[in-house]
Amino acid sequence: MKKLKRYQYERYAVLCNLAYSRVLKQTRYGFAPNGQRVINNRYGKPMIRVLWSNDNDEVIVVIKGSHNPVDWLLNLAMWQKKCHQFGLKYSIHAGFHYLLTQESMPSHKSDRLGISVYDRLQTILLPHIEQGKRVTFTGHSSGGAIGCVLADALENKYPKSIKRVVTFGQPAFGGFSLRKHYQLAHKTFRICCDLDIVTFLPPLAGLYLHTGKMLWLYNGRIYENTPTLIRLGRSFASWLIRPFSYHLMEKYIRNKDFFDER
Repeated sequence: MKKLKRYQYERYAVLCNLAYSRVLKQTRYGFAPNGQRVINNRYGKPMIRVLWSNDNDEVIVVIKGSHNPVDWLLNLAMWQKKCHQFGLKYSIHAGFHYLLTQESMPSHKSDRLGISVYDRLQTILLPHIEQGKRVTFTGHSSGGAIGCVLADALENKYPKSIKRVVTFGQPAFGGFSLRKHYQLAHKTFRICCDLDIVTFLPPLAGLYLHTGKMLWLYNGRIYENTPTLIRLGRSFASWLIRPFSYHLMEKYIRNKDFFDER
């Protein structure tokens, strides 16, 4: 597995953050004037952004996480559904399955009604893949989980079309069959930050497992593939001692910038 470089991490993190904005002006971030297509959810709100430039062989698919009350409730649909319609041999979280198969409301003059999020994304990406471009998927929270499934489905249909998958604060989305059949574990980077509780969800040990390479950003360091129980133990210990850590002189020194220079 190749390493994730700092400039790549920063680029994908910025794009994931911008995905929650109502408007993303892609030319400010090096993409072509016509280098953006928006995929709406069933309510006509942006869910996925496909970004590209004319002089780069990478197309970036950015997926935002739950962004309305109904989608938050879908996180509770923790039973699993098969993904045969995506060409995959494993089952995934039922709520995430629904998000992929929901109707996508048109956002472009060429869009038509009655198309799912999954199918609309394929339609947009196919011309780029035929041009020899490769696709990177990135997303935050449930958007990261959905991105993994979309990337794997695309790789299954168009081999070697996926460049990498980078997720931030992603919950688990499948179990043992996912681990066995997911094709992109060597290209998937799962970023976890400090004590992010969502990365431990769903709370069903054994039924839900993670895949890919985990990078845990914790206490000023990057830890690779730290087992869940160890990470949970360290997180719990940090929760217990955190109130006392604010008493250390290091904290007082670090906050010197609150004061004027003179």
